[in-house]
Amino acid sequence: TYTFADGRQYVGEFKSDIRDGQGTYTWPDGRQYVGEFKDGDRNGQGTYTYPTGYQYVGEYKDGDRNGQGTATYPNGEQYVGEFRDGLRNGQGTMTFPDGRQHVGEFKNGAPNGQGTYTYADGRQYVGEWEDGEENGQGTMTFPDGSQYVGEYKDGQFVD
Repeated sequence: TYTFADGRQYVGEFKSDIRDGQGTYTWPDGRQYVGEFKDGDRNGQGTYTYPTGYQYVGEYKDGDRNGQGTATYPNGEQYVGEFRDGLRNGQGTMTFPDGRQHVGEFKNGAPNGQGTYTYADGRQYVGEWEDGEENGQGTMTFPDGSQYVGEYKDGQFVD
């Protein structure tokens, strides 16, 4: 066990006086990481929990979320998929409490690339995304079965 002057605490394995192996790191504000450490940083599998209700369970590299993981947000949203440099990057599924869901590619935390977005009202967009909005070629299917196939820009149909 090592307790820092500011109230942070680490309980776990050390190698040459550096956090290495399994451990629990707790901050005075209530944040807690339980998992693997290597060379003093979060590396490997771990769970990081915030007092706000946010929780990440998954892979870490050099202290950042990197690899496969699940992020659960206080508002009920959940992302399951790939992370890189601490952000949603790669393939993943974002699910919202009202039933909305995005399945596809993410870049820097936002939908980017190919994806399928299902809206709470039953509409579904399949196509290209850029910076979190429909951009490029796509198909919007409405609950009555009608479709709009064509170009989208900044989330809007292009006539």
